[in-house]
Amino acid sequence: MNEKPDWNGRRLRLEVGPVAHGGHCVARHEGRVVFVRHALPGETVEAEVTEDRGGGFCRADAVRVVEAAEGRVTPPCPLADMALGTNRCGGCDWQHAHPATQRELKASVVAEQLWRLAGIEHPVEVQSLPGGALRWRTRVRLAVDERGRVGFRAHRSHRVVPAEDCPITVEGAVDQVTSSSWTPGSEVEVTADASGELHVSEHLPGGAPARGKRRRSGAKPSRTRKVRGSGVAHETAAGREWAIAAHGFWQVHRQAAERFAEVVDDMVEVPPGGCAWDLYGGVGLFAAVLGNRVGDSGDVVLVESARTSVRDATANLADMPQVRLREGRVEDVVADPTMPAPDVVVLDPPRKGAGRNVVGAVAGSRPRRVVYVACDPAALARDLELFQRDGYRLIRLEAFDAFPMTHHVECIALLEVAD
Repeated sequence: MNEKPDWNGRRLRLEVGPVAHGGHCVARHEGRVVFVRHALPGETVEAEVTEDRGGGFCRADAVRVVEAAEGRVTPPCPLADMALGTNRCGGCDWQHAHPATQRELKASVVAEQLWRLAGIEHPVEVQSLPGGALRWRTRVRLAVDERGRVGFRAHRSHRVVPAEDCPITVEGAVDQVTSSSWTPGSEVEVTADASGELHVSEHLPGGAPARGKRRRSGAKPSRTRKVRGSGVAHETAAGREWAIAAHGFWQVHRQAAERFAEVVDDMVEVPPGGCAWDLYGGVGLFAAVLGNRVGDSGDVVLVESARTSVRDATANLADMPQVRLREGRVEDVVADPTMPAPDVVVLDPPRKGAGRNVVGAVAGSRPRRVVYVACDPAALARDLELFQRDGYRLIRLEAFDAFPMTHHVECIALLEVAD
């Protein structure tokens, strides 16, 4: 009987192959697949194996570049320096790649996922958002180590890498909390809103440890204390002012909400007096766009399960009586036979996607158009494959680099009923 291989800690010389979904590239060594972080397609690197469970693949981190690709640059963040080896911050995937190269890699991933999971061949170009690749992030959650120092977790680990600043986060956000000492095992959440106010909360570990005892690593915080800020974030998008829970859902890129609202507005084409569904509607950003489209005589049904978001949407859209809120799980609400037949459906599901039941209910209601906002290309492709089975086809796809330096990419897809 063959023993399972164990390459943990081993250093491998690898010829790096194509990019894969998840912030790494694919290489092969001695018949096994190696998922390599901090490498680029076409490079030759020395990589240290960081995770090997004995199957057909393992994970590794590039620790030395033998032959560099054209798109490689010096990381702007010291915590992404290759000299740190496997002790790098786990927050960013592509600090070593030029921003244009990052967008090319993300476009390749989106196109590959569409083809592999949905059989869709569609051109993909990932567009940048205004402001560049640094200082775009307005919301961030940090971890606190056992010495009370704040930082970010290492990749696929609970280990905290202490930080002084974060160059992808807006100036004055992270460095305002890294100079202080915090409760070991807690998490610190920071929001810098459009008005310039900084909101900071500490999420404390559940239960106090016995005197002299150390808290279990990775224990989930359960109590929150407000450290700074009013607790109400003020944002601007879609021609409106928004007042929302400081750490509630809002796009983390400072330009994303406005740009996404513009694209959705261009795609929906719902007529005045028409009906629209806004599924996973959050605080109502897209419902506001739809409300303007259908007018006072129209009907927009916003469906959201998070109570805080429903409360904020109710307050922010109080001047739009054409928008009705339904609090509940999307899969339950769309199955309600009293839901009005929509002309268009906008959905912005969580990272896992909408899934078979929601897609089936949406397609069964037969809207002329579906606008799907996705933060994960694999989930998007799986759901598009389901829509295809129900008679819809992809006619337009807009992709955005809303998370520079990371592997994440935002897509907005327009589907129509096939002829």
